[in-house]
Amino acid sequence: MINFQTSPDQYKHWKLSLDGPVAKLSMDVQEDETLADGYKLKLNSYDLGVDIELADAIQRIRFEHPEVRAVVVTSLKPRIFCAGANIYMLGTSSHAFKVNFCKFTNETRCAIEDDSRHSGRRYLAALNGTASGGGYELAIACDKIYLVDDGNSAVSLPEVPLLGVLPGTGGLTRLVDKRKVRRDRADVFSTLAEGLKGKRAKEWGLIDDTFATSKFQEAIDDRVRQIIDGDGSAKATGKDAGEPQAQMPALRGAGVKLNSLEFESSVDARDYKYVSLKVHRDKRYVDLIVRGPESDAPASTDEIQNLGDAYWPLRAYRELDDALLHLRVNEPEIGLVCIRTEGSIDNVLAVDKAIGANRDHWLIREIILNMARVLRRLDLTAKSFFAMVEPGNCFAGNLFELLLASDRSYMLNSPDETVEIALSELNPGAFPMSNGLTRLESRFLAEPKKAYEAFAHDGPFDTEAAEEFGLVTFAPDDLDWEDEIRVAIEERTSLSPDALTGMEASLRFAGPETMDTKIYGRLTAWQNWIFQRPNAVGPNGALTNYGKPTQAQFDFKRT
Repeated sequence: MINFQTSPDQYKHWKLSLDGPVAKLSMDVQEDETLADGYKLKLNSYDLGVDIELADAIQRIRFEHPEVRAVVVTSLKPRIFCAGANIYMLGTSSHAFKVNFCKFTNETRCAIEDDSRHSGRRYLAALNGTASGGGYELAIACDKIYLVDDGNSAVSLPEVPLLGVLPGTGGLTRLVDKRKVRRDRADVFSTLAEGLKGKRAKEWGLIDDTFATSKFQEAIDDRVRQIIDGDGSAKATGKDAGEPQAQMPALRGAGVKLNSLEFESSVDARDYKYVSLKVHRDKRYVDLIVRGPESDAPASTDEIQNLGDAYWPLRAYRELDDALLHLRVNEPEIGLVCIRTEGSIDNVLAVDKAIGANRDHWLIREIILNMARVLRRLDLTAKSFFAMVEPGNCFAGNLFELLLASDRSYMLNSPDETVEIALSELNPGAFPMSNGLTRLESRFLAEPKKAYEAFAHDGPFDTEAAEEFGLVTFAPDDLDWEDEIRVAIEERTSLSPDALTGMEASLRFAGPETMDTKIYGRLTAWQNWIFQRPNAVGPNGALTNYGKPTQAQFDFKRT
């Protein structure tokens, strides 16, 4: 059972240090502190446990240290920044674990970019040694990359020549889409196992600058000072350079401590305060229940800040995030998630009104951005999602996004019971998908006006109105409800999980392509495929034979 919760006092591989507006994240991987047996984390190579700590550190900087304006990502190991994902870990892991590992790692990279784009914090990769594979991919996620010029250190993406796979956390896409490296140069770089060193790496746009060993720390400190002084020298590059940039966060008081999430678990259940999982293991599906806020939700920023991480939008979505990660990694045979909500629609709408009115406040902004990231985590989870709208539900405002994120939805049509859903002021843009659109805009690509008609609708939608506006997929009456739901669940869980994963990933991101949709689409399709191919993982494959005296033997037929 993999636990995704941690805290700085439990970190084994990272050191988080703070000095006023500057945070330093130093990688110091302990080679024997692995998440599983059978490999050692040498040369700052990483497994999922290392990345869980990094994801936690980024989240804590955002919520607990709002005064931070610059984050320096570096290494405590001499002459090595990061050797990337541990190859022996990949070689001994199941296919499903490899893909979920790559997905989580990339979501962590996206969290860095999200912080820079929306909260104005700047990330500097201070490469005090070689950065290869996932190590260089971590650097690409930062706003600026600085490499030590010691005659030996290089940056590289060696997966194609060495392992027969791809840089699995968006490396190739960020190379050409974000850093805008020329395609021909990217082709050469990605087939050079040794990578490129300082001068050539800078010339080709793989790094932003290089400094001699004796001047490296001084140069990094100077770049940090420029950020703090606000001269814009470390403005986001690549994809983000063409987008409106958030202003540097001003000093704004104490942050909010993120406490450990408490839950009770058994073989077939997992219960947090606001989120519950009920596993129907024999039928390969799970009920995911999200409970709405209490009636006395605060309205002012002072009250919200005093509540801290107990505030419903922060706590409930942190619990939902943890539940989704648990389902991904620890419940591989669960293929369908039936989402249900319980509570008052009015209470959810009151919370949305409060955070919508105060979205310029740093904490409220971070809460909304976190909600959006969790919803995108759901979009990117390789499970089927059905939303079940029943009496007593609170699919409204931010929780209505759970329905829109689902692959299909069922809403009870009963003459005897009131069943309603509702939108709020947050639905028109607070929670964009990876394609940059709202979920309603993605739904109504052929008829864009329908999304705006739904946004303009006054008050809740009953079942007939929800069906008329196209907000739900099916509206069975109370006589057919149980049979329709049972048949839908049985049918879905009888289909090929592989086919469903490919189908869902293809259908969920209609509309424009973005760097993120490219990364996740390729990760779902190509990494899934390549990680299965004998050229990589067969007895004579490159990944299987890495580090052995035997050489890889390829089937050279192009497919």
